[in-house]
Amino acid sequence: MNRYEQAVAYHHKGFNCCQSVLVSFAADLGLTEEQAFALGSNFGAGMRMGSACGALTGALMALGLMGCDEKKAIELLRRFRADHGATDCAVLLRASKDRGEEKKAHCDGLVYEMVQAVEELAEK
Repeated sequence: MNRYEQAVAYHHKGFNCCQSVLVSFAADLGLTEEQAFALGSNFGAGMRMGSACGALTGALMALGLMGCDEKKAIELLRRFRADHGATDCAVLLRASKDRGEEKKAHCDGLVYEMVQAVEELAEK
C-alpha cells in the first residue's frame, strides 16, 4: 500500500483528514503514529468549526516538520485555492454537495491529493 492509499485507509478507519495526512508521514518526521494522531486531533472538520480544511492543515504541518520553507507552504495554498476555489472545509463541502458528491469521497480525494502534494513539494 502506498502512502496515499495508507492515508485514505486511516480516513476510512475514522481518523479526521488532518490526522490521516499527517500520520502518513509520521515515521519520516520522527513522530510515532500516536503523536501524529494527537497532533492532528483537533484540526478535523476545519478545526471543528468549518474553517481551514483538515487535509490542507495536515499537509502544512507535515511540510513544516520537514523543514520546508514558507515558499513551499504558499505554493501548496496557491495550488489548493486554484484547484478548489476555497480553503475552508464548510465551503468545500457545500460546493461538493452542490456537485452531487458524497462527503466521504470528497474528503478522501483531498486527503489523497494533499499527501501527493507534500511528497512533491518536499522533493523540490
